Amino acid sequence: MEQPEKMYYGIREVSDMLGVTAPTLRFYEKEFPSLQPRKNKSGDRVYTPTDIALLREILTLTKDKGFTLAGAREELKKREQQRHENARFLGKLRELKSFLEQMRISLDPPDPNKPAEEDEDE
Repeated sequence: MEQPEKMYYGIREVSDMLGVTAPTLRFYEKEFPSLQPRKNKSGDRVYTPTDIALLREILTLTKDKGFTLAGAREELKKREQQRHENARFLGKLRELKSFLEQMRISLDPPDPNKPAEEDEDE
């Protein structure tokens, strides 16, 4: 049985999970402004699943795809811009879909076999 995902992970857990050292994780914080893990009351870094996903992306770009740190930063920036643009287009498409559905409803002729609906005001 799979355990539910935790909300926060300590630096040691993340380090073990990703196979990198804790100093490497701290270094990436300085190099990638989008990576900002929170700190708990005692000042220890705590990583969210979102932080971990970003770290995985950074590691994939730098270790697997051969990007430099600057190149990885730029690639992540482009991806984030693309996500925002996609979200904007999806919003526009949803608006258009709603408009078209309303148009279809207003243009559908009444069904002669369907009993007439009575007004609720009467």
